[in-house]
Amino acid sequence: MTAAPAHSSPVAASARDLTKVYGTGEAEVRALDGVTVDLFTGEFTAVMGPSGSGKSTLMHCLAALDTPTAGEAVVGGSSLGTLKDKQLTRLRREQIGFVFQAFNLVPTLTAQENILLPLDLAGRKPDPAWFDQVVDAVGMRSRLGHKPTELSGGQQQRAACARALVSRPAIVFADEPTGNLDSTSSAEVLGFLRRSVDELGQTIVMVTHDPVAASYTDRVLFLADGRIVEEMRRPDRDSILAAMARLTPARTTGN
Repeated sequence: MTAAPAHSSPVAASARDLTKVYGTGEAEVRALDGVTVDLFTGEFTAVMGPSGSGKSTLMHCLAALDTPTAGEAVVGGSSLGTLKDKQLTRLRREQIGFVFQAFNLVPTLTAQENILLPLDLAGRKPDPAWFDQVVDAVGMRSRLGHKPTELSGGQQQRAACARALVSRPAIVFADEPTGNLDSTSSAEVLGFLRRSVDELGQTIVMVTHDPVAASYTDRVLFLADGRIVEEMRRPDRDSILAAMARLTPARTTGN
């Protein structure tokens, strides 16, 4: 893998020799095997790789959802391994946003209440101007009074994206955010994520298996066997497909 070019943006999160081992002896699995990478502020990064390559484990370690076996994960200048439980909870609440494949909206709450839920749980009042900006960017203004069952899948995921952004996190982690969506809804959500980077200055890291989704990003990191084996900037669908084919040479058809 060629060295990445020098980057002028600040680092939002980083991994240094990050290792995650499950099991012992013959059953040992190295989900991450010494990953070192910087994730830059105001940039949209995709993490891709074959099943079992470590992409979700990397995201979970950087998002303070899992603890590495060795190495260091840093978010917003804080080394996660040095933080106590309460500090980690506060960091996840204030510095990190999450978007999941399953939306994870509360069914009894309206879209607006779901979007504001992280702030409510933290006892913080929303910034009205920022809330309006996020809601308009995600195109949910006319649906704020609707509950999840009254929203399409794309609308639910856009509400989940707004929820991740409303607390102004240092970084948003998105785990297969279009995995449950049709192509039209996927394009809506990806377009919003792209605009949130370009227009709102957000930093987003997205785990995905979809070359079309990854083509919306500024940078793609390819993992195999727990290591970053390739990196691509200004990706397009065809170059991503070619890289994935190099990582999985035995596969001749997509799944």
